[in-house]
Amino acid sequence: MPYHARRISTRTGRMAGALAALLLASAAPAIATAQGSADARLKTLYTEEYAWRERQQGPGEDNPDATASGLPDVGPAAQAARLARWEATAKALQAIRPATLSPAAQVDYAVYKGQIDGLLAAQRFRDYEMPLTADTSFWSDIASAARGRFVTERDYRRYIATLRDVPRYFDQQIANMRAGLQRGFTIPRVTLTGRDIGVAQVAEAKSVEDSPFWEPMRTMPASIPAATQKTLRDEARAAITTAVVPAHVRLLTFLRNDYIPGARPTTAAADLPDGTAYYRSKIREYVTRDMTADAVHATGLAEMAKIRARMQQVMQQVKFEGDLPAFLTYLRTDPKFYPKTPEELLYRAAWIAKTFDGKASEWFGRLPRSRFAIKPVPADLAPFYTGGRGGPGIYLVNTYNLPARPFYAQVALTLHESAPGHAFQMPLAMENDGLPKFRRDSYLSAYGEGWALYAEALGEEMGMYETPYDLFGMLSYQAWRAARLVVDTGIHAKGWTREQAQTYLRDNTALSDHEITTEVDRYIAWPGQALSYYMGQLAIQAARARAEKALGQRFSIRAFHDAILQLGSVPLSVIDARVDRLIAEGGKGPYPDEE
Repeated sequence: MPYHARRISTRTGRMAGALAALLLASAAPAIATAQGSADARLKTLYTEEYAWRERQQGPGEDNPDATASGLPDVGPAAQAARLARWEATAKALQAIRPATLSPAAQVDYAVYKGQIDGLLAAQRFRDYEMPLTADTSFWSDIASAARGRFVTERDYRRYIATLRDVPRYFDQQIANMRAGLQRGFTIPRVTLTGRDIGVAQVAEAKSVEDSPFWEPMRTMPASIPAATQKTLRDEARAAITTAVVPAHVRLLTFLRNDYIPGARPTTAAADLPDGTAYYRSKIREYVTRDMTADAVHATGLAEMAKIRARMQQVMQQVKFEGDLPAFLTYLRTDPKFYPKTPEELLYRAAWIAKTFDGKASEWFGRLPRSRFAIKPVPADLAPFYTGGRGGPGIYLVNTYNLPARPFYAQVALTLHESAPGHAFQMPLAMENDGLPKFRRDSYLSAYGEGWALYAEALGEEMGMYETPYDLFGMLSYQAWRAARLVVDTGIHAKGWTREQAQTYLRDNTALSDHEITTEVDRYIAWPGQALSYYMGQLAIQAARARAEKALGQRFSIRAFHDAILQLGSVPLSVIDARVDRLIAEGGKGPYPDEE
């Protein structure tokens, strides 16, 4: 453009800019009103639907009826009502244009739409006809109620009301499972071996006192009068005898005679009714991006190659003479790497957790108020359970089969499940009063598991891996999650057998044979969920790299972590947008007073 033309263009631009500013100023109230109206419509929509959704799970703790059961209605009428409600909600969301929302409401919209899309897809595919995975089930969820916190008479009365309601709830679940059985919508038979143990423990208990449901009644708070305690115990005894035990007997008969023998012999989600579309919906749900199985599979293969190169470096550091398979065999078989008692494993987990506590303030500006306990996985779940799990208030460590629980994996496991992983991230979201309730309470695997896996890798920067073997344990865990991208898509979309999946994990990770078996069965029975971990970590790491490059010396690791954690559980695209804002604001964190 010639110079004189540029001068004319500049002057014209200034005049146009001044005119636009006047028009914008006069339109500002209308824009603000429209934006406020859209925000209000969205808030009304998610507030009312989420309150309804909570009621679908059964009466809450704040229900004034102290005798209300906490068990939901899972019968056909309730399922039809959920489908109708979420279809109506999805339609209402379509009528709200995100561009008309304020920036904060746009984030709420993205999170809420992801929730509704996932709920609606699961309802349309009738996921409720398959109410169990390889290591979770509706009956084990009920049993966990007996391990809850009981302080007041009201707590006990709610518990007894739940016990009385077990027959209705179990019968509805059995009816749903029968419907799934009839159309071939079941988890694979191979993952059901031994799954009736927890049911049998209740159905075949020699006395009420031997039932796990009696546990809360053994010791009651002194604040409850002795006469009331006796009444509560009598009522609980009657409920276990006349309701809980018969319901478990019926369930056990159904599992042994019908469900387990009739469950599908195949392992792929693609073999389910409309299986290809079903698996694609699970990829969307758990990755929060619209990716194909082929793309996810290719990502896993590429990441595995990078991790194996780092594994070779550690092998050289410890001067191991041999190849990777030989090193993995050495790690799986040398007794020095394994605990001899459950307490040894639990104490190790506690030591690691407290070591992080001493470093936390260097890496995070905002710390959760709530603390967490470290407990062993309950005996009825332990044989089928992963090495550990964490969340608000709890870090469960699996002390079953100690030769399968290596010390070198404990640092990564603890960082993932306790702090700064699940028992750190989830309470921060729940304590964030600035988020709508549906965001404080929700959990998206791509974010939550991605964050927890990121926490494992962060442990290297924090100096948590004190030995090369600990570091290799972290790399093995990273390989394990990258391998999930390969194995999950291999099983559910590429025709892999259970044995192929086990071999891939055995060749690429230091997991014990027991863990490999339980993990592969988990992926088989829970399509897509295993994809969330590594895809989420990659998104967080990419966002951090982008912020570091853009901000340079202004980058603060505390501000970055606080910005990510302040979001609560969100789709991966929201992480990208939040980091864009962090960069635009010069790296300023959400809690300036804590910088």
